[in-house]
Amino acid sequence: MRRLEGKSAVVTGAASGIGRASSILFAQHGASVVCVDRSPEVEATVAAIQKAGGRAIALIKDASNEHDVAEMMQTAVKQHGGLDVCYANAGIGGGAPVYDELTAEDWMAILKVNLIGPFLAVKYAARVMVPQRRGSIICTASVAGLRSGAGGPPYSASKAGVISLVQTSANTFGGSGVRINAICPGLIETGMTKPLFDRARARGTDNKIGQLNPLRRYGMPEEIAYAALFLASDEASYVNGQALPVDGGLSSSLPVVRPKM
Repeated sequence: MRRLEGKSAVVTGAASGIGRASSILFAQHGASVVCVDRSPEVEATVAAIQKAGGRAIALIKDASNEHDVAEMMQTAVKQHGGLDVCYANAGIGGGAPVYDELTAEDWMAILKVNLIGPFLAVKYAARVMVPQRRGSIICTASVAGLRSGAGGPPYSASKAGVISLVQTSANTFGGSGVRINAICPGLIETGMTKPLFDRARARGTDNKIGQLNPLRRYGMPEEIAYAALFLASDEASYVNGQALPVDGGLSSSLPVVRPKM
């Protein structure tokens, strides 16, 4: 069964990592996908989809720019006949853990992409979806938005803001048929986390990555993509206003020192 058959989707941050994996999976399940990223590498995502027989187009746009976001949604309408799924996934990391090393400019740069970007996606996706009386909006938050210790202050605050945005938007759209949810990934191997993985592998300590969660491993982008697929599909028709952790159980408890199995 193809779970998004006949649906139209927009995915931001589609050049790599979670966005790329989600775009490919959505297309495999029948969606026509508008793949968006600031990087020209988004063309490779579209090429992979088309090679497998799926439908996708690439847009090199900035997910934190209002004009660009409005254009993404209208492209889906013009090219694919509507907009059923919007996955606001684009984000950046960064932010020193020590307040004395942070500037207001550091905060603003992260908030612009991680929080203003999802707000714009919600705003312009809703303009299409509410009149249709249907649609699923998904935002990538983070376990760092649920618990401290998983990211620096501006990153964590931006992701907590995404969770609040989703919850308040669900109530704002009440009765419209539009659902909105957040995914809160744990440690996933993506382009954003590549420096951490590279340092660990250079030291020979990569076997320690992800050991704080009960599964004792890090995750892969495809594992988040499957959560996004569920939220995008009609199978999640009664799921709304939620922040879904996909983190190996990290947010289920306080980090503890565990015996080696």
